[in-house]
Amino acid sequence: MKAQLSIGGILMISGIIMASGYSKRFNDNKLLFKIDGKPLIERVIGAAAASKLQEIIIIYRCNQVKQIADKYPIKAIYNELAHEGQSAAVKLGIKNASPNTKGYLFMVGDQPFLSSEIINSIIDIYNKSQAPIVIPTYCGKQGNPVLFSSKLKDRLTQVNGDKGGRIIFKEYHKEISFDSFSQEEAGIDIDTEKDLSKLKIKS
Repeated sequence: MKAQLSIGGILMISGIIMASGYSKRFNDNKLLFKIDGKPLIERVIGAAAASKLQEIIIIYRCNQVKQIADKYPIKAIYNELAHEGQSAAVKLGIKNASPNTKGYLFMVGDQPFLSSEIINSIIDIYNKSQAPIVIPTYCGKQGNPVLFSSKLKDRLTQVNGDKGGRIIFKEYHKEISFDSFSQEEAGIDIDTEKDLSKLKIKS
């Protein structure tokens, strides 16, 4: 695991991969579906592991996802309350993050073209702006991952249901920083098998 301290003015950021959903609109566990020969969830883990994140936590439900995560120097936390929705993963991630962290970067497990460069850019924006929330946009459309300042820790742990941290956006809309990317494909997440059919990939 990487050092858990602020070094040279760069704040510690904890990456939290939310991977405990039920893939209700997919006929199988989509996180295990292989894209270009690699499971979808492993593509996300790999991007996080290659980034500036000083701590990575994955919130999982399926043991096969944990087995993939165990190949990397990250912390795997089982979500026994996955049925309560995305908010349960948010709370678990925050609970298990280092007390030294200054921000939580929430990643979804089904974003196949997420890269370490995108993650690093979001972190850089946060370090420069100290905004309460940093949101990436892909060709003008808001997407993931989203970075929340640790100052919003208490507010994040009050969220319930399947809305995650997005419900807080309206409360801080005047203070949000945006990181714009021109690669529309990078912001795609996979919800259905139809989404997969639109991509030029090899299984």
